[in-house]
Amino acid sequence: MIQFNTESADASDKPPSQAAVVSEDEPPSTTIVAPAAITKPLIQTHSRWNDWRWQMSHRIRSVEQLFGYFPDKPYCQSIEPVVARYPMAITPYYASLIRKVDLADPVFQMCVPQLSELYDPPFLSSDPLEEHDDMPVAGLVHRYPDRVLLIATTTCSMYCRHCTRKRVAGTREMSISTRRLEQVTAYLTAHPEISDVIVSGGDPLTMSDESLEMILSALRKVPSVQIIRIGTRMPVVLPMRITDALVSMLKKYHPLWVNMHFNHPNEITPESSEACRKLADGGIPLGNQSVLLRNVNDNPKVYEQLCRALVQMRVRPYYLYQCDLVRGIEHFRTPVSKGIEIMEYLRGRLSGLAIPMFVVDAPHGGGKIPILPSYVVSTSPTHTVIRNFEGMLISYPEPAYRDAPVPSAEPNHDTAPGVWELASGQYSHIQPAKTIRQTRRQACCHHVDSNELLGQ
Repeated sequence: MIQFNTESADASDKPPSQAAVVSEDEPPSTTIVAPAAITKPLIQTHSRWNDWRWQMSHRIRSVEQLFGYFPDKPYCQSIEPVVARYPMAITPYYASLIRKVDLADPVFQMCVPQLSELYDPPFLSSDPLEEHDDMPVAGLVHRYPDRVLLIATTTCSMYCRHCTRKRVAGTREMSISTRRLEQVTAYLTAHPEISDVIVSGGDPLTMSDESLEMILSALRKVPSVQIIRIGTRMPVVLPMRITDALVSMLKKYHPLWVNMHFNHPNEITPESSEACRKLADGGIPLGNQSVLLRNVNDNPKVYEQLCRALVQMRVRPYYLYQCDLVRGIEHFRTPVSKGIEIMEYLRGRLSGLAIPMFVVDAPHGGGKIPILPSYVVSTSPTHTVIRNFEGMLISYPEPAYRDAPVPSAEPNHDTAPGVWELASGQYSHIQPAKTIRQTRRQACCHHVDSNELLGQ
């Protein structure tokens, strides 16, 4: 973990402005307002380190500030063109999680710009999901019949280098206006088939409690809205934001869910664990939506470690996303086969509760498509052949209706059993010669009757 030198808080410590609004009535601003100047690194023992507003006002926004944190790394001086195109913001807290100041460090990769971001193959797009085309109201994405996504703000405490909305991330930091919120609720009222609203951004938790409550209160007044979900990365990059006051406010709007965005075990710290504890103790169900990132979390064992740590914090691994076809993130993308490999590895090693769904959020607004290893090997009218994580093949009998053909009762001993013999019902299973489970059975297991099982 990187250690910083001491510097006193300067007079420009102020909370982030909530006055700016997202509105088509205003010309979009391309000016990035500089935060409080940082010319020397800051230490974790700073008197306001645990103040989320202080963290927001001291985000690393420029190459000069980045070099101030890591002065011995000339790498930082070569990324000016990247920052000019894709703005940077890193909270001091998240910067402190960097263990090694180079691309071998997963946290460093996710927050520090790379020259690779300027490489764009022709199949990439600034908006591959075509969110803009699915906006009946500016900032409201209606793709699925029963749910919508509300972009409540364009502000994040940290601009992840793999962001799917990289086209707007950091270029303007604004929040939804009252007039726009009225248009959103009017649309929801006119479409009672919508029962689920995801509040996203940007990051909604960069807003003040009062501003966020204004949105939640307005949504709760729409009779057809049953569930509200908040998508946030704050427990990961700025866990100080999860205050008791915030949790008390959120509890008023149940049923409310929070989905967060842990990508690597190094992001799980005592601070992030405490943030999740507060939310979970507030009765808020927690989910996690990871993105599969090359050289960050595309190792099956690393991802298993992350899933285990998440469920220990009462966070349900929900989605593992294939990286979107977004300009500026091609260096993070992996083959789809890598995600399938990870899912294959997790199955049988983790409880189903700890295994996310691997999905591709399809281009052209196609939505989330689950991608799974194939566990159905073959089918026939009488049997379906399935396999487990060990490679064991099982013949699963279909319902025995009277008009179903009756398979041959005599197995074919001319050859070793194969898939056809299983599908025809001649064999019930084919077991690999040696698995961990079989070895364990042979070493320690014996027949147990019901009395012994119950200790009688």
